[in-house]
Amino acid sequence: MKDLDFLRRRRSVPSRLLGEPGPTPQQVDALLAESVRVPDHGKLTPWRFLRIQGEARHALGELVAARGLERDPMSPAAAVEKDRRRFSHAPVVLTVVARLTPGHKVPEQEQLLSGGAVCFALLQGAQALGFGAQWLTGWPAYDAVVKARLGIGTDESVLGFIHIGTAGVEAPERLRPDARDLLTDWAP
Repeated sequence: MKDLDFLRRRRSVPSRLLGEPGPTPQQVDALLAESVRVPDHGKLTPWRFLRIQGEARHALGELVAARGLERDPMSPAAAVEKDRRRFSHAPVVLTVVARLTPGHKVPEQEQLLSGGAVCFALLQGAQALGFGAQWLTGWPAYDAVVKARLGIGTDESVLGFIHIGTAGVEAPERLRPDARDLLTDWAP
């Protein structure tokens, strides 16, 4: 039950509450090695990683803020500033990028779910190492210009920006559904 207690304590820490120190390069390597142990039908490895850290976080924030203004020149200053700071809080952002194999016997949905499992495994691994983490997307994950500037191909998609750092506060518990209310027993 100890392991289940660990899983019950998992919470997302808002990225704005994550700061230094972040995971070391060795810890990032360990997180990545742990995260690829997810179900991957057909051994397709339908995902890859993009690390954003250091000054690259601020450069991406500037890119996102500028792109946000291109998309909506009437954006309020607060929205532009939010975009500018979007990647600046957590010291490390691991981007999980889906690269699906269309037409394969393993359906694209299963390939996509494998990538989602990678995102969740990164959250669990970060917590196991004592860090806070949050899985985010937002409009930059779906914007063709931002994706192109990140080196993400037109045949790829962002599954998540996983923000990892030291939590400034303990994330509060939120109301969770009672899993028993979601369970139905099938009977022939």
